[in-house]
Amino acid sequence: MDGAERLRGGPAAAVRDPQLFEEFYRRHVDAVMRFVARRVDDPHTAADLTAEIFLAVLDSVHTYRPHLGSETAWLYGIARNVVSSERRRVAREAERDLRFSGRRLLEADDIVRLEDRLDAESPGRHALAALARLPEGERAVMELVAVDQLTVTEAAAALGIRQVTARVRLHRARKALREEADVKAAKTNPVAAQASSPGAETPDASLLYVTREKHEHEDDVRGPATG
Repeated sequence: MDGAERLRGGPAAAVRDPQLFEEFYRRHVDAVMRFVARRVDDPHTAADLTAEIFLAVLDSVHTYRPHLGSETAWLYGIARNVVSSERRRVAREAERDLRFSGRRLLEADDIVRLEDRLDAESPGRHALAALARLPEGERAVMELVAVDQLTVTEAAAALGIRQVTARVRLHRARKALREEADVKAAKTNPVAAQASSPGAETPDASLLYVTREKHEHEDDVRGPATG
């Protein structure tokens, strides 16, 4: 928990005090908007989901553990559940125009800001599309580390899994992406694929090296994971 979070008492205090909740919302709304904008491309759906995530904080505050990660990492865990639930709802229902009632919590200016976010986060959506074929557990860790820029420790906390489990899943995801990138390169240009360096500029490869650097940096800072 950083100094600002300690000063304000964190999520537990925020849900008991409307003014503190307003501060909590303003402190984190941009990060939540970015998270959502990387996963949906419709501004009204993004607005609905952003509001729903903050409403979900009221029911999830008891799950916050400051020693496991920041408020942002915890919010990303909630956000991922909300976005996943929406995807399941859309898959079940033919009517795509239903909206969350929470949309009314956001002003027109927020919708405009979300439209800007959607444009800015387009590369993140492309990166997530590259992960779509990974198994769910591996994809979840890879998304949070490579796309949302959490550490492995924070990703583990957001997903409610052990650090060692997160590291294993991240390793498997990187390996799968590397193998897929090699196959694509070989099919596209067999001669160039043989001569290419490990840092070839492909979307999958860029994800690999982002996560490798974050993973290795965290190892240097934190030392071996104990689970």
